[in-house]
Amino acid sequence: MNVTVELSTLDDKFIINNLYPLYLHDLAEIRKTMPNAYGVFEDSDDYKTLQEQIPVFDIWWQKENILFPYLIRVDGLPAGFGLVATPPYLVDESEFMMNEFFIMRPYRSKGVGEQAAVSIFNLFPGKWMLFTTEGENNVRTQNFWRKTISNLTSNRYTESDEDLPHFGISKVFRFENNLILE
Repeated sequence: MNVTVELSTLDDKFIINNLYPLYLHDLAEIRKTMPNAYGVFEDSDDYKTLQEQIPVFDIWWQKENILFPYLIRVDGLPAGFGLVATPPYLVDESEFMMNEFFIMRPYRSKGVGEQAAVSIFNLFPGKWMLFTTEGENNVRTQNFWRKTISNLTSNRYTESDEDLPHFGISKVFRFENNLILE
């Protein structure tokens, strides 16, 4: 499998927009949330269609050199995405934050996620933070990040449960990626 990571452009942002509802669907299982009255996974009934959700998500393509939307492909096909934020969109003193990361189910448990995540981390050497849903409903994702970050940093990272602004109680991972280790 040939795994590639590329910065998404306005010309291909629709691919990440297509994948995003699948990501929200997966999160719903972990967070035990239901879709709104219109079948859209959102916290309110403001969105009646997925199309109405897109403008809120457009910020990822409007803040060049601050927000970085990466499209992950396997053998040329879309397989997921990684969204990297930098100041002022961080919740701590880190330089970079993996805001969201998603690999479609057909590509999971095949090394695609780890390869893609490491490729993204290596684009931005420095002080990283990422978070995921805490608790036993999300052990698989927590274990993925433990393994990936441990392999990347030779087990030099911290992990804690924290109440993050705008995100609530989360499992938080912090590490420094100063060496390119692909």
